[in-house]
Amino acid sequence: MPGTIQFVNTTPEELLKEVDKRLEEKLETIKKDFQPKEPTQYVTRHYVAEEMLFCNISTVHNLTVKGVLKKYGIGGRVLYKRQEVEDAIIALDK
Repeated sequence: MPGTIQFVNTTPEELLKEVDKRLEEKLETIKKDFQPKEPTQYVTRHYVAEEMLFCNISTVHNLTVKGVLKKYGIGGRVLYKRQEVEDAIIALDK
């Protein structure tokens, strides 16, 4: 019969140990390959200017117009994805 496995000279305890061992291996593989997704954090223009970039709100507007920052909106509010703002900051060579 397909899908049938016979265990010869195997005690129930040995079978449980082997099943536990394989489940633990699979769980470790899943933990390595799949990281939990963090929710997107949105921040306001004022937050970007004052808390993240330490600049004037007009600078945030100019960076948005130039395409350096991407804005999002809901209910008349302008928001930015925190991670995108952080990613827009680039390292400068010495």
